[in-house]
Amino acid sequence: MVSDYLQKIVGNRVRELMGKISQNNFLSILVGIALTVCLQSSGAVTMLLIGLGSANVITLNQVMGVIIGSSIGTTVTVQLISYNVAQYGLPIFTLGFLGYFTAKKLIVKNWMGIVMGFGLIFFGLEYMGKGTEAINHISILKEIFVKLSKEPILTIVASMIFTAFIHSSAVTIGLAMTLTTQNVITLQDAIYWVYGANIGTTATGIMGAVGGNFIGRQVAWANFFYKFLSVGLLVPFTGIFVRFLDHIHDNMFRAIADAHTIYNILAAIAFYPLINVGASMFERLIQPAPHERKFGVKYLDRSNYQDSALAMAYARREILRMGDIVVNMIKDSINVLDHEDHEIMDNTKENDNKVDLLMREIKLYLVKYANEAVGGIDQVVFNLISVASDLEAAADVIDNNILELARKKNALKVDFSKEGWEEIKQFHAMTVEIATISMSCFEMQDPTLAQKLIDMKRRMRKKEKEFREHHIERLNKGLKQTINTSAIHLDLLADFRRVVGLFCNHAYDYLPEKRT
Repeated sequence: MVSDYLQKIVGNRVRELMGKISQNNFLSILVGIALTVCLQSSGAVTMLLIGLGSANVITLNQVMGVIIGSSIGTTVTVQLISYNVAQYGLPIFTLGFLGYFTAKKLIVKNWMGIVMGFGLIFFGLEYMGKGTEAINHISILKEIFVKLSKEPILTIVASMIFTAFIHSSAVTIGLAMTLTTQNVITLQDAIYWVYGANIGTTATGIMGAVGGNFIGRQVAWANFFYKFLSVGLLVPFTGIFVRFLDHIHDNMFRAIADAHTIYNILAAIAFYPLINVGASMFERLIQPAPHERKFGVKYLDRSNYQDSALAMAYARREILRMGDIVVNMIKDSINVLDHEDHEIMDNTKENDNKVDLLMREIKLYLVKYANEAVGGIDQVVFNLISVASDLEAAADVIDNNILELARKKNALKVDFSKEGWEEIKQFHAMTVEIATISMSCFEMQDPTLAQKLIDMKRRMRKKEKEFREHHIERLNKGLKQTINTSAIHLDLLADFRRVVGLFCNHAYDYLPEKRT
């Protein structure tokens, strides 16, 4: 509850801050501390990192620093618990509850939600303390803890599992505190519980990364191995650690809280010099799947502007690649008109973004070539930019217009008439055929194909008129399906014709009369 309401308050500001982090590892650690102090949950911070990493807002190097910082930041909650505030849990919750339901402003409601959350944490710890008193009187539970105390590794594993289940290292450590005060476990056992809690809290991120992209997996597993290796580094020195804490503390609550803080600070100091090495290692270990690799230009070579023929060939190949994407978008569009398919819709949006990227890169490449190699934009460069621009416009028609009509149809839960749907499929098939021939014409610069393309465009215009007349005839007959889908049907015909027009624009450049 605490982290939920805090994210509502600082969520957008956090994202802005994370986006401004430079390659400064120390600054990343400070941001990690601040984030976790605000959100009071290293698990919530990890999920935020997975989201930002997947969106390419931050690099893995920066993530590593924030992970280290979040481990230190999460100790603040445990420090609060150590000051025996459990008895104030119910009053704090009551104050937050009253404030939440009397507040009129959303910001005040969110802050009162945070107060309620802290109250519930403290209230729960008070009852945990009362519950652990009974352990001394239940022989089987006492025997379990006695056996665990003889097996530090089992204690760490038990703490990991418990923390992974409840998604809170603070609660696990709070439980260890109460068990220590009831003389169920020793201070040394409690420190093993601290170790396990730190590893177990990474389960939230690992589960959150399932189904995500490779950056999410890198973040989740980097977090796990950082916690795992830091525990492995400090376990051999636990005896020395215990003697030090015994020397400076009489209060077990304070000793365990400080053990948690000191452990995380020592781990940060030990691994800070290895942040860049760790990031590189996880980038090598967890590779992106083929479909996750960052999309970009494939053929453009900015180092070879002096060879005009080669430079133009590179640009043409990239435009052909762009055209293939748009043709596939056209092919997929009929499926979302037939039935609701969110995967195809998402893919179409992604493909439109790819086309936009290629358009931007092709235009920059050609303009730079024109300025550096030929002293200005000539007809060839102008024609290539025009083709790329037409392809981008066609992709926008599919994504913004045709898919929007599909969403409207699905939202209204209406279907085309049988005759109308057959005509739409036929019109779509003609669009796909023309788009495919168009890219062949562009590749071969063939006047015969260019003339064929223009003839097909004219036939399609006649076909559109014919299909519109058929549609109006069905309207006159009062067909319910035709009436319900009339606007969508006519807009689809217009949009497919517009796509065809964009694909055919370049054909006129290859006609004999144009070239002479």
